[in-house]
Amino acid sequence: MEPVLQVEGLTKSIKGRTLVDRISFDIRRGEVFGLLGPNGAGKTTTIRMLVGLAQPSAGRIRIEGHDLAGDRSQAMRRVGAIVENPELYPYLSGLENLRQFARLSGQVTDSRIKEVVELVGLTDRITDKVRRYSLGMRQRLGVAQALLHSPSLLILDEPTNGLDPSGIREFRDLLRRLAQEGTSVLISSHLLAEIELVCDRIGVIQQGKWVTTSSVVDLQNQSRHNRLLLHVDHAQRALEALGRIAADLQASVEEGDVLAIDSPSGSLNPIFALLLAADVDIRRVEEKISTLEDVFLEMTGGEAHA
Repeated sequence: MEPVLQVEGLTKSIKGRTLVDRISFDIRRGEVFGLLGPNGAGKTTTIRMLVGLAQPSAGRIRIEGHDLAGDRSQAMRRVGAIVENPELYPYLSGLENLRQFARLSGQVTDSRIKEVVELVGLTDRITDKVRRYSLGMRQRLGVAQALLHSPSLLILDEPTNGLDPSGIREFRDLLRRLAQEGTSVLISSHLLAEIELVCDRIGVIQQGKWVTTSSVVDLQNQSRHNRLLLHVDHAQRALEALGRIAADLQASVEEGDVLAIDSPSGSLNPIFALLLAADVDIRRVEEKISTLEDVFLEMTGGEAHA
């Protein structure tokens, strides 16, 4: 199946400075894709190009097969976006806001408005004035607005800014529902724990260059910070046994007779066999997998993210 979004060699230069340098990636149908990078990495510039707010210096953007440069109208018809905060009229109700945007979009029926209201969970409050909405409700109304014309791709730049934990969880659940119904989502966020929970794949950009595209699980498995913790009856004896037979293992002894093995790979059976042969009793086994934040900091050299 053709990806919903295809980005090839996308570049943006201003006054001799390259902000985005020949990046390429794609987003599949029904996928939640996270865009990560340190401050100033080029995320916002990339998003502005994807939604037509900035003109690329080079490269190609295709949405549902439509080239954004050559067929802008058809390409943008398939995109919904919230860049920064949603633009809403606080003196109107949520429903009046949606009807106003529906008139601007054209060809949006009342049944479609009702459908998106139910999808974002605002049915009970849709007739209230927006000025009475919480920040989380405003964000959900913004998503409803972006979905009115049934886009294939939803682009969200820092959508959970200012939300409390409950609002963040509601928003996460909403994104998963959208993906399950076939909408592709591109999300940029500085909340890496949320990206880890909601995204199928992530892309990392640093200093304008594309670093990697991967599933969260694959990135975590590749991390140097994954550890195997073996609670044994004699950790020092266990360390010496492994050192004599498997010198390439990065192992150390921690407090409480715990043998820590960094970044173990392959089958663990040989390790267990070595310890049993050395008369070491293994009482408990723990696996510590790196968080997405650990992996991100490892990949970007500890640079702050946003």
